[in-house]
Amino acid sequence: MNYTIRGANIEVTEALREYVQKRIGRLERYFEAPPIADVNVTLSVTKAGHSVEVTIPLPGVMLRAEVKDGDMYASIDLVTEKLERQIRKLKTKANRRIRQESGMRSFKEEDEVAAALMHEEEDDFELVRTKRFNLKPMDVEEAILQMNMVGHNFFVFANSGDSEQVNVVYKRNDGTYGLIEPAR
Repeated sequence: MNYTIRGANIEVTEALREYVQKRIGRLERYFEAPPIADVNVTLSVTKAGHSVEVTIPLPGVMLRAEVKDGDMYASIDLVTEKLERQIRKLKTKANRRIRQESGMRSFKEEDEVAAALMHEEEDDFELVRTKRFNLKPMDVEEAILQMNMVGHNFFVFANSGDSEQVNVVYKRNDGTYGLIEPAR
């Protein structure tokens, strides 16, 4: 994996760089062959503490995790744990899909562990509510105003621009706003 490590309000020392590469490098053990990926790591220091954000684009999936803690090294450890959980979930889903497609019902010892992990982790995603509503065409500024009026940190709307596609505006941790729109 190729690492791009940058610091925001912090100098990335050689010790920090080596620690990030050592900890994130542990993720390679989850793959049969080391993935060819660009690992983007952003280390930052704010009033709230030390923050680590890691993005790893892999074929067909984007791994991303962000952690804030009082200590930079603890943040790096925690973000690595989050990424490991994401990879285990993805592998469990892939294994389940393969078993279902092949119709095999036999479990190896690894499969039993994967099944236990899958059962444990599926409980994390309990859907408790579904909402349906008509999307009113509006521009981005109006969507931000609507979002702030209802007190949410995101808002779904039909963009009244060229495409009238469904977009999402959201409030970022730094107080600014972001826009999510479908790829064309």
